Amino acid sequence: MNNDALLVRQLGPADRDAYFQLRLRGLKAHPESFGQSYEDALAKGAAQHDAMLQISRAAEGDFLLGAYVSAETSLIGVVGLKRHQRDKERHKAALVGMYVAPEAAGRGVGRALLNELLARASRIDGLRQIQLVVTSRNEAARGLYESLGFRKYGCEVAALNIDGVFHDADLMARFM
Repeated sequence: MNNDALLVRQLGPADRDAYFQLRLRGLKAHPESFGQSYEDALAKGAAQHDAMLQISRAAEGDFLLGAYVSAETSLIGVVGLKRHQRDKERHKAALVGMYVAPEAAGRGVGRALLNELLARASRIDGLRQIQLVVTSRNEAARGLYESLGFRKYGCEVAALNIDGVFHDADLMARFM
């Protein structure tokens, strides 16, 4: 896949079903990589993402990005930014929902999504820090985040319980 041909754009209301289907794939294939379970996502339905899909919220720091091989192809990767809402924390946002479909893995899709997210985040008034949580054993994701300037500042022991198996999570941040 040629990264120059890769299309990364903000997702809107019309992308809801495609986004939800790709998210469900990620939740099912990699439950240790998401705070939400597949069952919880199904129960809440696609409408749970409506607020993040509102184009008008992007300037405030809430948006979802999608990656495509071209405008005519299906969604192959997603990532979101969600800004903290409390006054004392509005300088921070969380990177959420990062997922690249297995058929597109290892082709620079994740890096392209993150580069676009960071470029957009740099233009958000008052935003100074992006935080994320990544499973401690996910070395590929952690390496990608580190290559883009994220640094580990802590570890949450037993952050996720998946069928009785506990997974630690690294807390990472990047200052703008």
